[in-house]
Amino acid sequence: MASGPIPGDAPFPADHTAPYVTVRFLPLFAMFAAAPVTTSASLTLWQGTVALVVAYAAGVINALAAGGTLVTFPTLIWLGLDSISANATSTVALWPFNIGAGLGYWRETRALPKRMLYMIVPGALGGFAGALLLRLTPVATFDQLVPYLILFATILFMLNEPIQRLLKGLHPEAHHTAKWFTYALIFELFVGLYGGYFGAGIGIMMLAAFAILGMTDIHQMNALKNILGGSINGIAAIYFIWHNMVHWPYVAIMGIGSIAGGFSGAHLARRIGRAMVRKIVIAVGFAMAGSLFLKR
Repeated sequence: MASGPIPGDAPFPADHTAPYVTVRFLPLFAMFAAAPVTTSASLTLWQGTVALVVAYAAGVINALAAGGTLVTFPTLIWLGLDSISANATSTVALWPFNIGAGLGYWRETRALPKRMLYMIVPGALGGFAGALLLRLTPVATFDQLVPYLILFATILFMLNEPIQRLLKGLHPEAHHTAKWFTYALIFELFVGLYGGYFGAGIGIMMLAAFAILGMTDIHQMNALKNILGGSINGIAAIYFIWHNMVHWPYVAIMGIGSIAGGFSGAHLARRIGRAMVRKIVIAVGFAMAGSLFLKR
């Protein structure tokens, strides 16, 4: 395979008048609006408040550092959903986050090389396969896997920065070649598979892939992560909705919270460091994994 530069590295045209992320996902957002949503009256005020606050926090966390699912998924289990319904509901509920974050990172999105959008295809294919695999997994089996999946995602999140530093040091001159881009496309397929099945930690995996391609601007990396994550989770969300795997009262409330959190988190990321957010996510991840191990 040729190792020359990939064509199509020009950034998005600066004269776009509508944010790319929002326009791309409008059909899915319209489907959410048209879906037969169960009234939120089936939730208590306390449940609805917890879901809204946690979804807002997840949106902020995803915009700053990724890892919001490590907060929403265990919370939904804690609120009474079974593990597969909690996973599907969390995926659908957090999908609108990509709209808020896409608007917040629109400046960085316009500057992305066009070739990066090719990664949408393998990610979406993997997302569909992962969602199918989740539906075929018995609840009892998934219950046994959940503590390990949360622990894996938390450790991956904790090691994110060392992994990125290591990858940036490996053959830096090759990062922009067709060969490395092909590796990134294959890697994104597996990220999509994992994301459709569980989801927690795919942001960290994608940031590692971007580091392989030589990206260094964390805000541009977050902008691309939101586009690809929206594609993976969007495909998985359609599948979960089609097969009635989600709890709509939580989706309605948490969707609002994730949009607000994603938008405000994107702006917050430009002004503060991510260190404290990373510590909170890691602490929550280990605490949730530990509590689920103890309940077994």
